[in-house]
Amino acid sequence: MFLYTPGITLLSSVPCVPAMSSPPAYPGIRISGCWALGAEGSSNAESLDRLLPPVGTGRSPRKRTTSQCKSEPPLLRTSKRTIYTAGRPPWYNEHGTQSKEAFAIGLGGGSASGKTTVARMIIEALDVPWVVLLSMDSFYKVLTTQQQEQAAHNNFNFDHPDAFDFDLIVSTLKKLKQGKSVKVPVYDFTTHSRKKDWKTLYGANVIIFEGIMAFADKTLLELLDMKIFVDTDSDIRLVRRLRRDISERGRDIEGVIKQYNKFVKPAFDQYIQPTMRVADIVVPWGSGNTVAIDLIVQHMHSQLEERKLRWDMAALASAHQCHPLPRTLSVLKSTPQVRGMHTIIRDKETSRDEFIFYSKRLMRLLIEHALSFLPFQDCVVQTPQGQDYAGKCYAGKQITGVSILRAGETMEPALRAVCKDVRIGTILIQTNQLTGEPELHYLRLPKDISDDHVILMDCTVSTGAAAMMAVRVLLDHDVPEDKIFLLSLLMAEMGVHSVAYAFPRVRIITTAVDKRVNDLFRIIPGIGNFGDRYFGTDAAPDGSDEEEVASTS
Repeated sequence: MFLYTPGITLLSSVPCVPAMSSPPAYPGIRISGCWALGAEGSSNAESLDRLLPPVGTGRSPRKRTTSQCKSEPPLLRTSKRTIYTAGRPPWYNEHGTQSKEAFAIGLGGGSASGKTTVARMIIEALDVPWVVLLSMDSFYKVLTTQQQEQAAHNNFNFDHPDAFDFDLIVSTLKKLKQGKSVKVPVYDFTTHSRKKDWKTLYGANVIIFEGIMAFADKTLLELLDMKIFVDTDSDIRLVRRLRRDISERGRDIEGVIKQYNKFVKPAFDQYIQPTMRVADIVVPWGSGNTVAIDLIVQHMHSQLEERKLRWDMAALASAHQCHPLPRTLSVLKSTPQVRGMHTIIRDKETSRDEFIFYSKRLMRLLIEHALSFLPFQDCVVQTPQGQDYAGKCYAGKQITGVSILRAGETMEPALRAVCKDVRIGTILIQTNQLTGEPELHYLRLPKDISDDHVILMDCTVSTGAAAMMAVRVLLDHDVPEDKIFLLSLLMAEMGVHSVAYAFPRVRIITTAVDKRVNDLFRIIPGIGNFGDRYFGTDAAPDGSDEEEVASTS
């Protein structure tokens, strides 16, 4: 892979071995920080038929992150910043597609070797705002009644490859690498069962997958871009496991020792330790080995730089210039009434009360216009006079409104006023002021949204960045593209083209389209910062439009 010269560590790439019998001998190189691919000892080929090596980390008892507790927030707070561990970066280019897959790291090692601690140290040192930390512990198989009884008496082997749902692990990791959303099981270690709740995660710049069998499946191994094995002394691992299982999982000391001697130690010798040979890096001493972690971080930085996972706003702006407006765009007829309301809300001298009043009127007209594009079917009803009337009725299952915070939520009352029993969801997308990238920070969508027609609401759309990301989120939740309606009071032609090109079946509906955006991607002549004018908050220091500050649309 590469050589880190200051006398620290050697990394080298080794082809995966399809079977573990008669492995080639690799010299284990230990230089003050790591080993590079040291392979000592072997195991029988029958037992290791599907195995290939892991990575771990360690110090202190295990602290679970995103995949164990539903109430735990999807972020990692450090002394310097907050790192989002269940979010999405804008990996979508001007065509609405992901340019590069995520960088996936596998962390393997024995039970209580400190894999999660090492993962956290890597995440903090990486200085990447969007990371997914996926724990293999979430993917234990559902136990039968008999297996539940065995587990209750510490007689079930949770340290065997057959205890894990590798098919679900592989499909989950594949989707995360593609930037799609996944549902991860929530496992309860006290009852040895999956909870009814699932966690929703999104892809990110970096995916860290940790577990004792992280390298124990050939298909899974192919998905990992870097493989790290955390090598921690067995006595230390036992002490950590005792502390964790007694304090966190309510086990008694005799049961923990019994399970360790019967299952954990033999499984490590037979299944886990041999997988060390396929690791790119072996980290002795776990989280205490800062030299090794620094080396790992340096290599990852070079990999991420090669992948150039950056949002290219300039490319988005120039991609569709001089193209005719798409057929999926529908603009509310510019009657004198509509033109008059636009005159009022665009006037910088308009008071806040008048701005709110006429904005609400326009929103109501916009939503009424949008509803005419929903599917209707013929139906016959009987009038109070006993006569049949041939009419129309909505042909869909349900209508759901989704607002892009914060400006989009101002359209919710108008939607509720014309759609009885409408469901509402929200998405918060904000701009990273350092990179100019739109970032997903919060998501709340109704259940079974995939069956609905979705009205996606944002008051202004300039570049189309947030709108594209919001549409992508809905698609990730299996909403058909032709069932998404993007509504906005004002759009720039650039934003219309961007959304329509990326998602040609999304219906785009607005009350007006302005032709230009300036060098700062603000709509010209525009409407100003809609959220600040509507909510009466102070304008942004640079006078930017709402979509560039709170929801980069």
